[in-house]
Amino acid sequence: MRAGVRLGIDVGKARIGVARSDAHGMLATPIETVPRAATGNADIGRILQIAAELDPIEIVVGLPLALSGGHTASTDDAVTFATALAAASGIPVRLVDERLSTVSAHSALRTSGKRQKGSRGIVDQVAAVIILQHALDTERGSALPPGSLVGTNEGSQE
Repeated sequence: MRAGVRLGIDVGKARIGVARSDAHGMLATPIETVPRAATGNADIGRILQIAAELDPIEIVVGLPLALSGGHTASTDDAVTFATALAAASGIPVRLVDERLSTVSAHSALRTSGKRQKGSRGIVDQVAAVIILQHALDTERGSALPPGSLVGTNEGSQE
């Protein structure tokens, strides 16, 4: 398992959930929900501020594939966002399968007694935690970095 903090990102149409890992890559915890910028790149700017504070070794972005494994409009949006984030940050960005992470986040909040109304921002953070924790667990189990690297090395496991 590689040492170092990682950021987890759940890209949504209106909000972006952000989570972080500890320096040992064992546990993911929520950080904040960033409003999605309709124009410009204020959302990427805020994520870069968080990254500057935490100095992550990589950023893990959830890839919302269809249950069949195919691409959807949300998949394309996440890839576009991850590519822009990689270009702006200079930090390695990985795409990791996140099927059902938002469903799992809603379920976890219901189980904890949180009401759906007013929990939208929390759902995004919990989804980011689920995505990042899955990536950490996958790396711990396989000894390989999770998902695929965005950019010129896309598809690489390095």
